[in-house]
Amino acid sequence: MKLKVLSLVAFLAAGMGSAYAAEGELSIGTEGAYPPWSMADAAGNVTGFDADVGNLLCAKLEVKCKFVVQAFDGLIPALKAKRFDVIISGMSITEDRKKEISFSNGYAELANMFVAPKSSDLAGIHDFDTLIKALDGKKVGVQAGTTHAHYLEKNAPKADLKTYDTLDQMQIDLASGRIDTAFSDASALEDFLAKPDGKDFQLVDVKIASSSDATLGEGIGVGIAQENTELKAKIDKALCELVNDGSIAKASETWFKTDISRPCK
Repeated sequence: MKLKVLSLVAFLAAGMGSAYAAEGELSIGTEGAYPPWSMADAAGNVTGFDADVGNLLCAKLEVKCKFVVQAFDGLIPALKAKRFDVIISGMSITEDRKKEISFSNGYAELANMFVAPKSSDLAGIHDFDTLIKALDGKKVGVQAGTTHAHYLEKNAPKADLKTYDTLDQMQIDLASGRIDTAFSDASALEDFLAKPDGKDFQLVDVKIASSSDATLGEGIGVGIAQENTELKAKIDKALCELVNDGSIAKASETWFKTDISRPCK
């Protein structure tokens, strides 16, 4: 195994110039505060779907994994500053982000939804147009720097958008009534509903697929520095194998109770 790692490092060193090439280790930037995608404990240990994908990828590439916890809106600047080699943090592939970094092929996709108090007028809505109209004047929580924030800026301009650094901060304000609703991927909201603070809330019965709007992206991908073309090619190949052999599906079943893997291109 050690000889294989050294061989891979030698092969990639000329084109990559990264910590991965220098150390035989793939350093992965991830948020660490977005269950069930990425959770970090006090010691910095990372678990969740993102961690499973990262570990599967490292095993395919025959390198060691090193996770680096970073606030979501700082992930792309940190990647460009070479603080780590790749981003694996439930990050959607969007045209705006592709101007700054490269992405692997998309490997996962999940529906986006709103959560609101059961007593709210939003709770009984079942169609998209009615929901968007009902957001006028409502305080809507989103995580800063996400596709969810960009989507609402474009599609619900009359909503009073409140941005948060972390999911936990948004959920605290939701539970305390400081915001009327929150918009995120369905898995993150279901995690909130499973907590005591979420007992008086429900998902609004309107699912918004990522494919329905360009601002929501082209699925979830691994973020890679634009100059690391060798690494991108290897990650694309490895991810395709992991999708096709069912490894990504198995990991998603563990964390989401459903298969969110995206077919390999």
